[in-house]
Amino acid sequence: MSDSSRPLLEACDVSKSVNGPEGRLEILSQVSLQVRPGESFAIVGASGSGKTTLLGLLAGLDTPDGGSIALDGHALQRLDEEARADLRRRLVGFVFQSFHLLPALTAEENVMLPLELEGSSAARSRAREALEAVGLGGRRRHYPAQLSGGEQQRVAIARAFVHGPRVLFADEPTGNLDQRTGHHICDLLFALNRDHRTTLVLVTHDATLAARCDRRIELEEGRVVSSGADAQA
Repeated sequence: MSDSSRPLLEACDVSKSVNGPEGRLEILSQVSLQVRPGESFAIVGASGSGKTTLLGLLAGLDTPDGGSIALDGHALQRLDEEARADLRRRLVGFVFQSFHLLPALTAEENVMLPLELEGSSAARSRAREALEAVGLGGRRRHYPAQLSGGEQQRVAIARAFVHGPRVLFADEPTGNLDQRTGHHICDLLFALNRDHRTTLVLVTHDATLAARCDRRIELEEGRVVSSGADAQA
């Protein structure tokens, strides 16, 4: 059991650059943050500000050029890709703007997939429970093409939560949805965050959505330009 008083996720002076046609392009510069267990945390900023790059680094999908990142006490920069992948499998769930469902699998089979990959003998029953939790128990045999965009995103959320992750990374989870459906998806994410105490790290350009989080930082051209806490937190 992790110490609840220490940050679940911590970045210190993180920088990242990529090679571009005109030379080295700085994407992030000396970004620092801490996210506590069970907290909802928003990363906001305009398109191109470095939000998604930062999310990928925090989740161990990529490594920084400078600085350090710790996830549940594990220094990501000290781990090889196999070890980072194992850490993600055990601790992390993902929800993306694009739903990333496999079209040849039913909703239930899509949710079962991460459990089957880890050899769970209760994959089907746990998948059904997860779909019930997002209000789709009656749609479990439907294929993605037979579901609306909001329903597909709810399947993706069920898949992200089915193995009980410590932290859920959500990258513009309402970006492909209409406003009303997007509100329902956000309500679901925050309900799961509250009910399961799953840490939620949310990338968004939507200031209203970010304001629902306990705390937030704003990026501009790869740098933190502001940080704050929700008035209700």
